[in-house]
Amino acid sequence: MHRRRRTALLLTAAIAAAAPLLTACGNDARPGAAAIVGGQRITVAQLEERVGEVRAAQRAAVQNDAQYQQAVAQTGGLTRDTLHSMVLDRVLHRAAQDAGVTVTRKEVQQMRTSLEQQAGGAESLQATWLQRYGIAPERLDENLRLQLEAQKLAEKLGTDTSRPAFWKALSEASRSLNVDLNPRYGTWDVQKSSRVDAKTPWLRDVSATGTQQTA
Repeated sequence: MHRRRRTALLLTAAIAAAAPLLTACGNDARPGAAAIVGGQRITVAQLEERVGEVRAAQRAAVQNDAQYQQAVAQTGGLTRDTLHSMVLDRVLHRAAQDAGVTVTRKEVQQMRTSLEQQAGGAESLQATWLQRYGIAPERLDENLRLQLEAQKLAEKLGTDTSRPAFWKALSEASRSLNVDLNPRYGTWDVQKSSRVDAKTPWLRDVSATGTQQTA
């Protein structure tokens, strides 16, 4: 992958923690909803299904119960992290739409092919995304589409994902979507949510994947 494309995808938890506030919503979410984003519910059932996909993939990736329990222990905040990602995905998508940014299926496939080559194959890439970022194999293309949206949005703004201009666009999108979390999962405030789920699995330094796999 071109160096500029790789660099544009870098976003660490430290950047997320230091980013401007998106919004802070203290109102109770409607019953049965883990969050409401743009008037659309992310239901508790949908959240549990997404978490279940990761747990199933983790179980399939190990040989015994002890290894699986270790994997579970290492991802103890998976539910909160997953909801955080699901909300951020929608915020990013809205910001990209507002900026006139689109991503084609061909672009996603090209990115995936490049990453698979770096990682040493499709299975190796899937394992990396699962172990490091909590992305189930069936969600890989979806995650890569978001990576590309972030990259293109940053380029459209003449910046990169570590700069205030990028986060300002997300802040505006978040405000327009009126994000409202179920209180059991906290409130939608970047400074507060970073305390429990500052990780942003939808943005990764994908340039490191091939290097670390082949090191």
